[in-house]
Amino acid sequence: MAEIFVPDGSWTFDGETLRIVPGGDKSVHELRRLVGELTVPLAAISSVSFEPARKGGNLQLRLRPGTDPLTDVAAGRLTGPADPYRLAIPKDRTGAASYLADEVRAYLSVERTTETPPEGFLLSGPAVPISATAGDGTVNFDGHTIWLDWTGFAKTAKQAAGSRTFPLREVTGVEWAPQSGMGYGRLRFHLNGTASAKAPEEDPNCVSWGVQRYGGSTILVAAAVHARLPRRTAVAPAPTLDPKDEREKLLRRVAELENHDAVLRRLGELGELRRSGVLTEDEFTYAKQALLARLNEE
Repeated sequence: MAEIFVPDGSWTFDGETLRIVPGGDKSVHELRRLVGELTVPLAAISSVSFEPARKGGNLQLRLRPGTDPLTDVAAGRLTGPADPYRLAIPKDRTGAASYLADEVRAYLSVERTTETPPEGFLLSGPAVPISATAGDGTVNFDGHTIWLDWTGFAKTAKQAAGSRTFPLREVTGVEWAPQSGMGYGRLRFHLNGTASAKAPEEDPNCVSWGVQRYGGSTILVAAAVHARLPRRTAVAPAPTLDPKDEREKLLRRVAELENHDAVLRRLGELGELRRSGVLTEDEFTYAKQALLARLNEE
C-alpha cells in the first residue's frame, strides 16, 4: 500500500487500483470537487510521474485512450488545478509523492498486458441525470435524451431555433473545448445528417461560453454522453520475439539483480515476455513474485 495525503487531496494505491479523493479545501478547483472520488484500475493507467517544481511539485496520472470517458473528451485540454488526475504536492511531501509514483510504475510494468483499447470503458464516467449551465445555454442529459435551453446570452440564431431535444441514438459524437483567447468554449453535439461547421455561438446544437474558462460542469455532461455512445476499437498487432533467446536473457538478468532500479527494469521486461508468449502464466507468476520480493527487500 502506498498513499499520500496533502491539502489538495489524497491518492491511495493498493496494487490494483488508485483511489483519488480531492481535498475539501476551498482552494481545490470546483471541477475537481464536482468530479469527486475516482477509483482508477491499474489497467487504465498509461503512466504516472512526479514533476518537481520550486515549491514542491505535482503528481500527474495519464490514462490509456478508451479507458475513461472524461479523459477522452478532455483530450489533454483539462489542465492545471482543474485536472482531476493531478495532485499538487507541498515541498515537505515530495519524497512520499516520488515513492507512490515508483510503486505504481513497478506494478504497471508487470501487469500491462496489451496496448489495445478495451472493448468498454474501465471508468464509468459521470452518473445521470446530469445538467450544466454555461454562457448561452443549459444542457440536461438523462442517459437517453439531451435537452438544450437558451439563456438571455444566446444569439438570435439560437433563440430563433428554440429549445432543442434529441435522443442519444441520433448523436454521432460530442465535442468539448475550454474558452481560449478570444474564442468561445463549447459543448457541441454532432447529429446524424446535420452539419456542424457553424461557429459555436451560432450553432443550435452547441452550448457556448466566453467568460468561464472551463464552462462549469459542461465537460461532465460531455463525458456522460460520450460514455454511452457506441464504441469503435481497432486491434494492434502483438510484437514478435525469439522465445529461446529471450528466455535465456531473462534467466541471466534475474540472476544479476542488485538494486531497486534494476528490479524495476526487469519487471518491465518480464511483462513483455508474458505478452509475447515466451513465458507461461505460471512461469510469469513465479518470476514476478520473486522480483517483487526482491523489490521489498531493497
